[in-house]
Amino acid sequence: MRQKELDGFFEKFLEKDPLFINKKALQGNYTPKNLPHREDQINQIAGVLAPALRMEKPSNIFIYGKTGTGKSLCINYIADNLLVTAEKNKIPLKIIYLNCKLKRVADTEYRLIAQLTREFGVDVPATGLPTEEIYKLFVKQLDKEKRLLLIVLDEIDQLVHKTGDEILYNLTRLNTELKNSEVTLIGISNDLLFVDNLDPRVKSSLSEEELVFPPYNAIQLQSILKQRAKLAFRKDVIEEGVIEKCAAYAARDHGDARRALELLRVAGEITERKNENKIIVQHIDGAEDKIERDRVLEQVNTQPKQFKLTLYSIFNVCTNGNSNGNPIFTGDIYEIYKQSCINCGLKPLTQRRVSDIIAELDMLGMINAKVISKGRYGRTREIKLAIPNATIPKINDILKEGLGL
Repeated sequence: MRQKELDGFFEKFLEKDPLFINKKALQGNYTPKNLPHREDQINQIAGVLAPALRMEKPSNIFIYGKTGTGKSLCINYIADNLLVTAEKNKIPLKIIYLNCKLKRVADTEYRLIAQLTREFGVDVPATGLPTEEIYKLFVKQLDKEKRLLLIVLDEIDQLVHKTGDEILYNLTRLNTELKNSEVTLIGISNDLLFVDNLDPRVKSSLSEEELVFPPYNAIQLQSILKQRAKLAFRKDVIEEGVIEKCAAYAARDHGDARRALELLRVAGEITERKNENKIIVQHIDGAEDKIERDRVLEQVNTQPKQFKLTLYSIFNVCTNGNSNGNPIFTGDIYEIYKQSCINCGLKPLTQRRVSDIIAELDMLGMINAKVISKGRYGRTREIKLAIPNATIPKINDILKEGLGL
């Protein structure tokens, strides 16, 4: 947009009737007044946690289910209602919610316990103290407050992945050191097999109560979208079929309500940018493409250097060195990869390890790597890019920047 065209653009934007009246209603962390299709789960969790209102320690509870099945939303909904009742009746209950995916909160045991301690108003340095000392500070402050504490560890599998499961054992043992307070742990995970891999001591303490959240089906997703759309948009701005298409896309993606809401929000944003006043079915296709592009770019950005280097080598062969369309195999990639390592000043991995990375890139959906048998010469992989052509230049730029090329 040239400068002359920009003159008055923002004024005209403000003069238009907006499509959205409350865009926050389409965000995953928005808590509506009621949560459809999760009544059974809410009642079960509320039943486990209700004894806290009598200052009786509730059982530790572990909740798991795939992304977008309403786990965090239900816990936040229950916690809000629990705190309202506790405050009304002057019950010394405290609930601390921690997202273990956040690096600054839970990438080490020290940081997590330091964050818990700060929640009680204690100034704790970011580093410098022994972890044992931080535990003592936390226990001392909690005992001083004489409270029942519920600790919600969202994405608990990420915490264990980064720090090991010893931290969970230490947290479940806190009650043996406390005299005037008690602690209950609420773990939330997207990984259905997470508990199976824990140390048996941790597993028995953490999973006193377990609850699985099933995926939403297409009909349930439609009713969730209709509820949120009423809150988010002006009346009559959504064309017939839009809600159904959003729900169908998300149902295909293991019933992810968060994805369904994101699709509807992005479709609304696309409609506004096109200066149109009605969300149509075609805008959902545009939203799906945009979200998928953003997902791939984010995945590439967060990969370690050797992953980026392997992907860069695949790009190099597929886009520059394969104009005749011949099949591309692991050996072809490995030769380019070794040269790229020299350019980046990195030590090359073995061809077997690069083959493993290629398999992981295949699992992430960035490439298609088909295993081909070459008889007595062993097996190799035939490789094709699975990334939309429009996204390739952006990914190439990210790879070059990340590798310093």
